[in-house]
Amino acid sequence: MDCAVPFCHTGCPLGNVIPEFNHFVYMGDWENALRTLLSTNNFPEFTGRICPAPCEASCVLSINSDPVTIEYVEKEIADRGYEKGWIRPQPPAVRTGKRVAVVGSGPAGLAAAQQINRAGHWVTVYERAEYIGGLLALGIPDFKLDKEVLRRRLSIMEEEGITFETGVNVGVDLPTDQLLDDFDAICLACGSTQPRDLPVPGRELNGVHFAMEYLTQQNRLNAGQLVEVGDRLTAEGKRVVILGGGDTGADCLGTAHRQGAELVSQYELLAEPPVNRPSGNPWPQWPLILRSSAAHEEGGIRDYGILTKSFSGSDGKVEKLHAVRVEWSQPENGGRPEMSEVPDSEFEVETDLVLLAMGFLHPEHDGLLTQLGVDLDQRGNVKIGADRMSSVPGVFAAGDTARGQSLVVWAIAEGRETARAVDLFLMGETNLPRSLPDIF
Repeated sequence: MDCAVPFCHTGCPLGNVIPEFNHFVYMGDWENALRTLLSTNNFPEFTGRICPAPCEASCVLSINSDPVTIEYVEKEIADRGYEKGWIRPQPPAVRTGKRVAVVGSGPAGLAAAQQINRAGHWVTVYERAEYIGGLLALGIPDFKLDKEVLRRRLSIMEEEGITFETGVNVGVDLPTDQLLDDFDAICLACGSTQPRDLPVPGRELNGVHFAMEYLTQQNRLNAGQLVEVGDRLTAEGKRVVILGGGDTGADCLGTAHRQGAELVSQYELLAEPPVNRPSGNPWPQWPLILRSSAAHEEGGIRDYGILTKSFSGSDGKVEKLHAVRVEWSQPENGGRPEMSEVPDSEFEVETDLVLLAMGFLHPEHDGLLTQLGVDLDQRGNVKIGADRMSSVPGVFAAGDTARGQSLVVWAIAEGRETARAVDLFLMGETNLPRSLPDIF
């Protein structure tokens, strides 16, 4: 590698030692490449498939060229590791006798569980859904993440001694008092699952749904579950409108294509990003540019600067979306951009299915968090200190539960860091590595 200063480190929340594993790959030493990668990343088979690769945006080559395809290098290292048998169970040599509960089985919960288990503590992971994996299992479509990739990792974690309990909604099926009594520490990794709603006239019409209702049902169908005909959400033969231009919206787009939608439109409230970096967004910052996923390349209409005003229909079913175009201006003294409606730009779109993919607000408060009595920050996330502990002693939080909606790579990093904090709390010392560099 001839990077000089490898800025990819600043872009990676996990602190992956990217030039080193790239060098091992160049030398053909895939086993040491894997060993280097696993030293900072528990699940490179996930990040190599679904991470937006902020490391590549910070690659030195990105100054004036295309970056090293770090994400695909990760994927190939991990896949070879499984193929060669290098990725195998690593149960701890000694058990401490301490018991830790991890609530939530997304990437943050899984990373925390694996690291806490490696420290020698007994770990039980509770998941309220019927599948382990959180959004990895039910939120991300199969065409982006084949669920066999998840299952092979979970099989290894079970062999390492981690216990998984599905269909357990802690705070409902399992009282929080019992959780506190039965375990020496608790890690909350329940995710940011409260979706942002759209409170406009007609929101109550049949055919207007949250994106996760749609995506999780399709993943369950793919897994072989049966869904009653009356409860089936399908885009087949329908005119679909997706509100939200992020990854979840793109997942809805790809799913609608595969279900045989007649027409799919994806609308974003914000202005269309530029194709190239704007002057105020220099390397190695994350480039605020127009991005297209594989789903976008499959077809559909994308439009920007659109504000939904209402929905209308008949017999309780949505038939039209009513919207207006908006423009954004930057105040002279800085601050947040200001939105204004474009005069006489009202329009309507005929639609049979509307999917709200506008992000998530915070973790759900009812049940577990309310019963535990943890303090929340001003955004509604679990408030934690520098030791990653909540206001309740022995109760920690990781990933989106504390950080808010973010990336899978951040979830893994925070899960690792929280595991270190849990081990330190239980034992007074820890050999688990730091996962969040000081710059974060």
